[in-house]
Amino acid sequence: MELIQHLSLGFGVALSPMNLAYCFAGVLLGTFIGVLPGVGPLVTIAVLLPLTFGLPPEGAMIMLAGIYYGAAYGGSTTAILVNLPGESSSAVTCIDGYQMARQGRAGPALAIAAIGSVIAGCIGTLLIAFVGPPLGAVALKFGAAEYFSLMFMALICSSALVRGSLVKGMGMAFCGAIFGLAGTDVNSGIDRFTFGMDGLAEGFDFVVVAAGLFAFSEIVVNLGVSLKREVLTGRVTNLMPTREDLKASWKPILRGTGIGSILGVLPGTGQTIASFASYALERKLAKDPSRFGKGAIEGVAGPESANNAAAQTHFIPTLTLGIPSSATMALLLGALMIHGITPGPQVMTSHPELFWGLVASMWIGNVMLVILNLPLVGLWVAFLKVPYRWLYPLILVFSCIGIYTVNMSASDIAFAAFFGLLGYVFLKLDCEPAPFILGFLLGPMIEENFRRAMLQSHGNLEVFVSSPLSAVFLAIALGLMILMVVPLVRKQKDQAIAEG
Repeated sequence: MELIQHLSLGFGVALSPMNLAYCFAGVLLGTFIGVLPGVGPLVTIAVLLPLTFGLPPEGAMIMLAGIYYGAAYGGSTTAILVNLPGESSSAVTCIDGYQMARQGRAGPALAIAAIGSVIAGCIGTLLIAFVGPPLGAVALKFGAAEYFSLMFMALICSSALVRGSLVKGMGMAFCGAIFGLAGTDVNSGIDRFTFGMDGLAEGFDFVVVAAGLFAFSEIVVNLGVSLKREVLTGRVTNLMPTREDLKASWKPILRGTGIGSILGVLPGTGQTIASFASYALERKLAKDPSRFGKGAIEGVAGPESANNAAAQTHFIPTLTLGIPSSATMALLLGALMIHGITPGPQVMTSHPELFWGLVASMWIGNVMLVILNLPLVGLWVAFLKVPYRWLYPLILVFSCIGIYTVNMSASDIAFAAFFGLLGYVFLKLDCEPAPFILGFLLGPMIEENFRRAMLQSHGNLEVFVSSPLSAVFLAIALGLMILMVVPLVRKQKDQAIAEG
């Protein structure tokens, strides 16, 4: 009964004319940037983050969330029609989706991707409504020690599960935490890592770091890539899948939804891992695995469902615990902080209209995606022909305008340029920037809860293991680090033996 009351409140917020407009704008823009390779939700949200400062919190979060899960949908269009994923999570869709398109079955491939996406999105949103409140109620009972251990575990998970080595992931997270600690220490009043610059007294603004690290650096990287796209210029017809297509797809859709829903809750796993895990499972369960890679519709249905389910359930730890499960979720937490809302379980109690309005808008947004995208396939095909060099000046201009309007400070643009250069160096060194932004956001919170726990326990470190929950979180973090380190040690040992 209480859930029904909350959902009634949420739909009352989401169905207001302005919030419907924000939701429509979000999913439309999300699909657009998902279709365009080189422009992802991370860059788009980083650019638009400062521009949402003047919007009401509910409208800002509804629009930014729509961009996020809209891009997860739009990436499949590019993967199927161009063999080029608009999003990394859509990379596996290229394998069979593009082959279906070359066989003249682009319509059924796009339709199954849409059906799987909307089913997974709705189920994922339902999980948020059911799992969010009890998880938030438990989190409200956390003390400083539990929060420290939880955030530390989230940071380790995010660092260990990114592409590349564990050392690079941990190093990026540590660097992000150092930059996050820059500014005036609230306890002692001492300036830290400011290098005598008055502009850093309050630390680096989150908008500056996000825009520089993702928008500016991505522009430079993409300008250096020469990409020739083979766009299917034929008319996409027969969007309705056959009965055989639906019969072959409904089980992969449900399995993909389950995989994506589980992995989406875990920090650091992401949509890409969910989609690849779903593809591997479908290929293993198939009666004829040789069909995969040659246009098997199950290779589209499962991964796309997993991708969108993970996109929805990413919001569970973000909204209920204040723990971002990905870099994009970290940007959405930054949007809350811009509006003066402290992320965490108290969001559901102190701002119920925000939480439940966002949940209700996700159902509305997923329906909008299907209604919008299938009739507009021809429009997305036309957008695929737009060269990236025509887009980057607009991205750069909007980024600079947004950065300047937050604090009316020209130095913020210079700082953003610095982080853009830093992000470019990271990418050239094959270092993922996601752990950096998570470390930047979580670092100060980890330090604050560590110091608070130390004050409460009079400096006794046993407080972190005397609490069962805190001990479990630390054990998971330690276990994950061991699991990542052991294969590296074994590999080096085998190499040494071979050389010997």
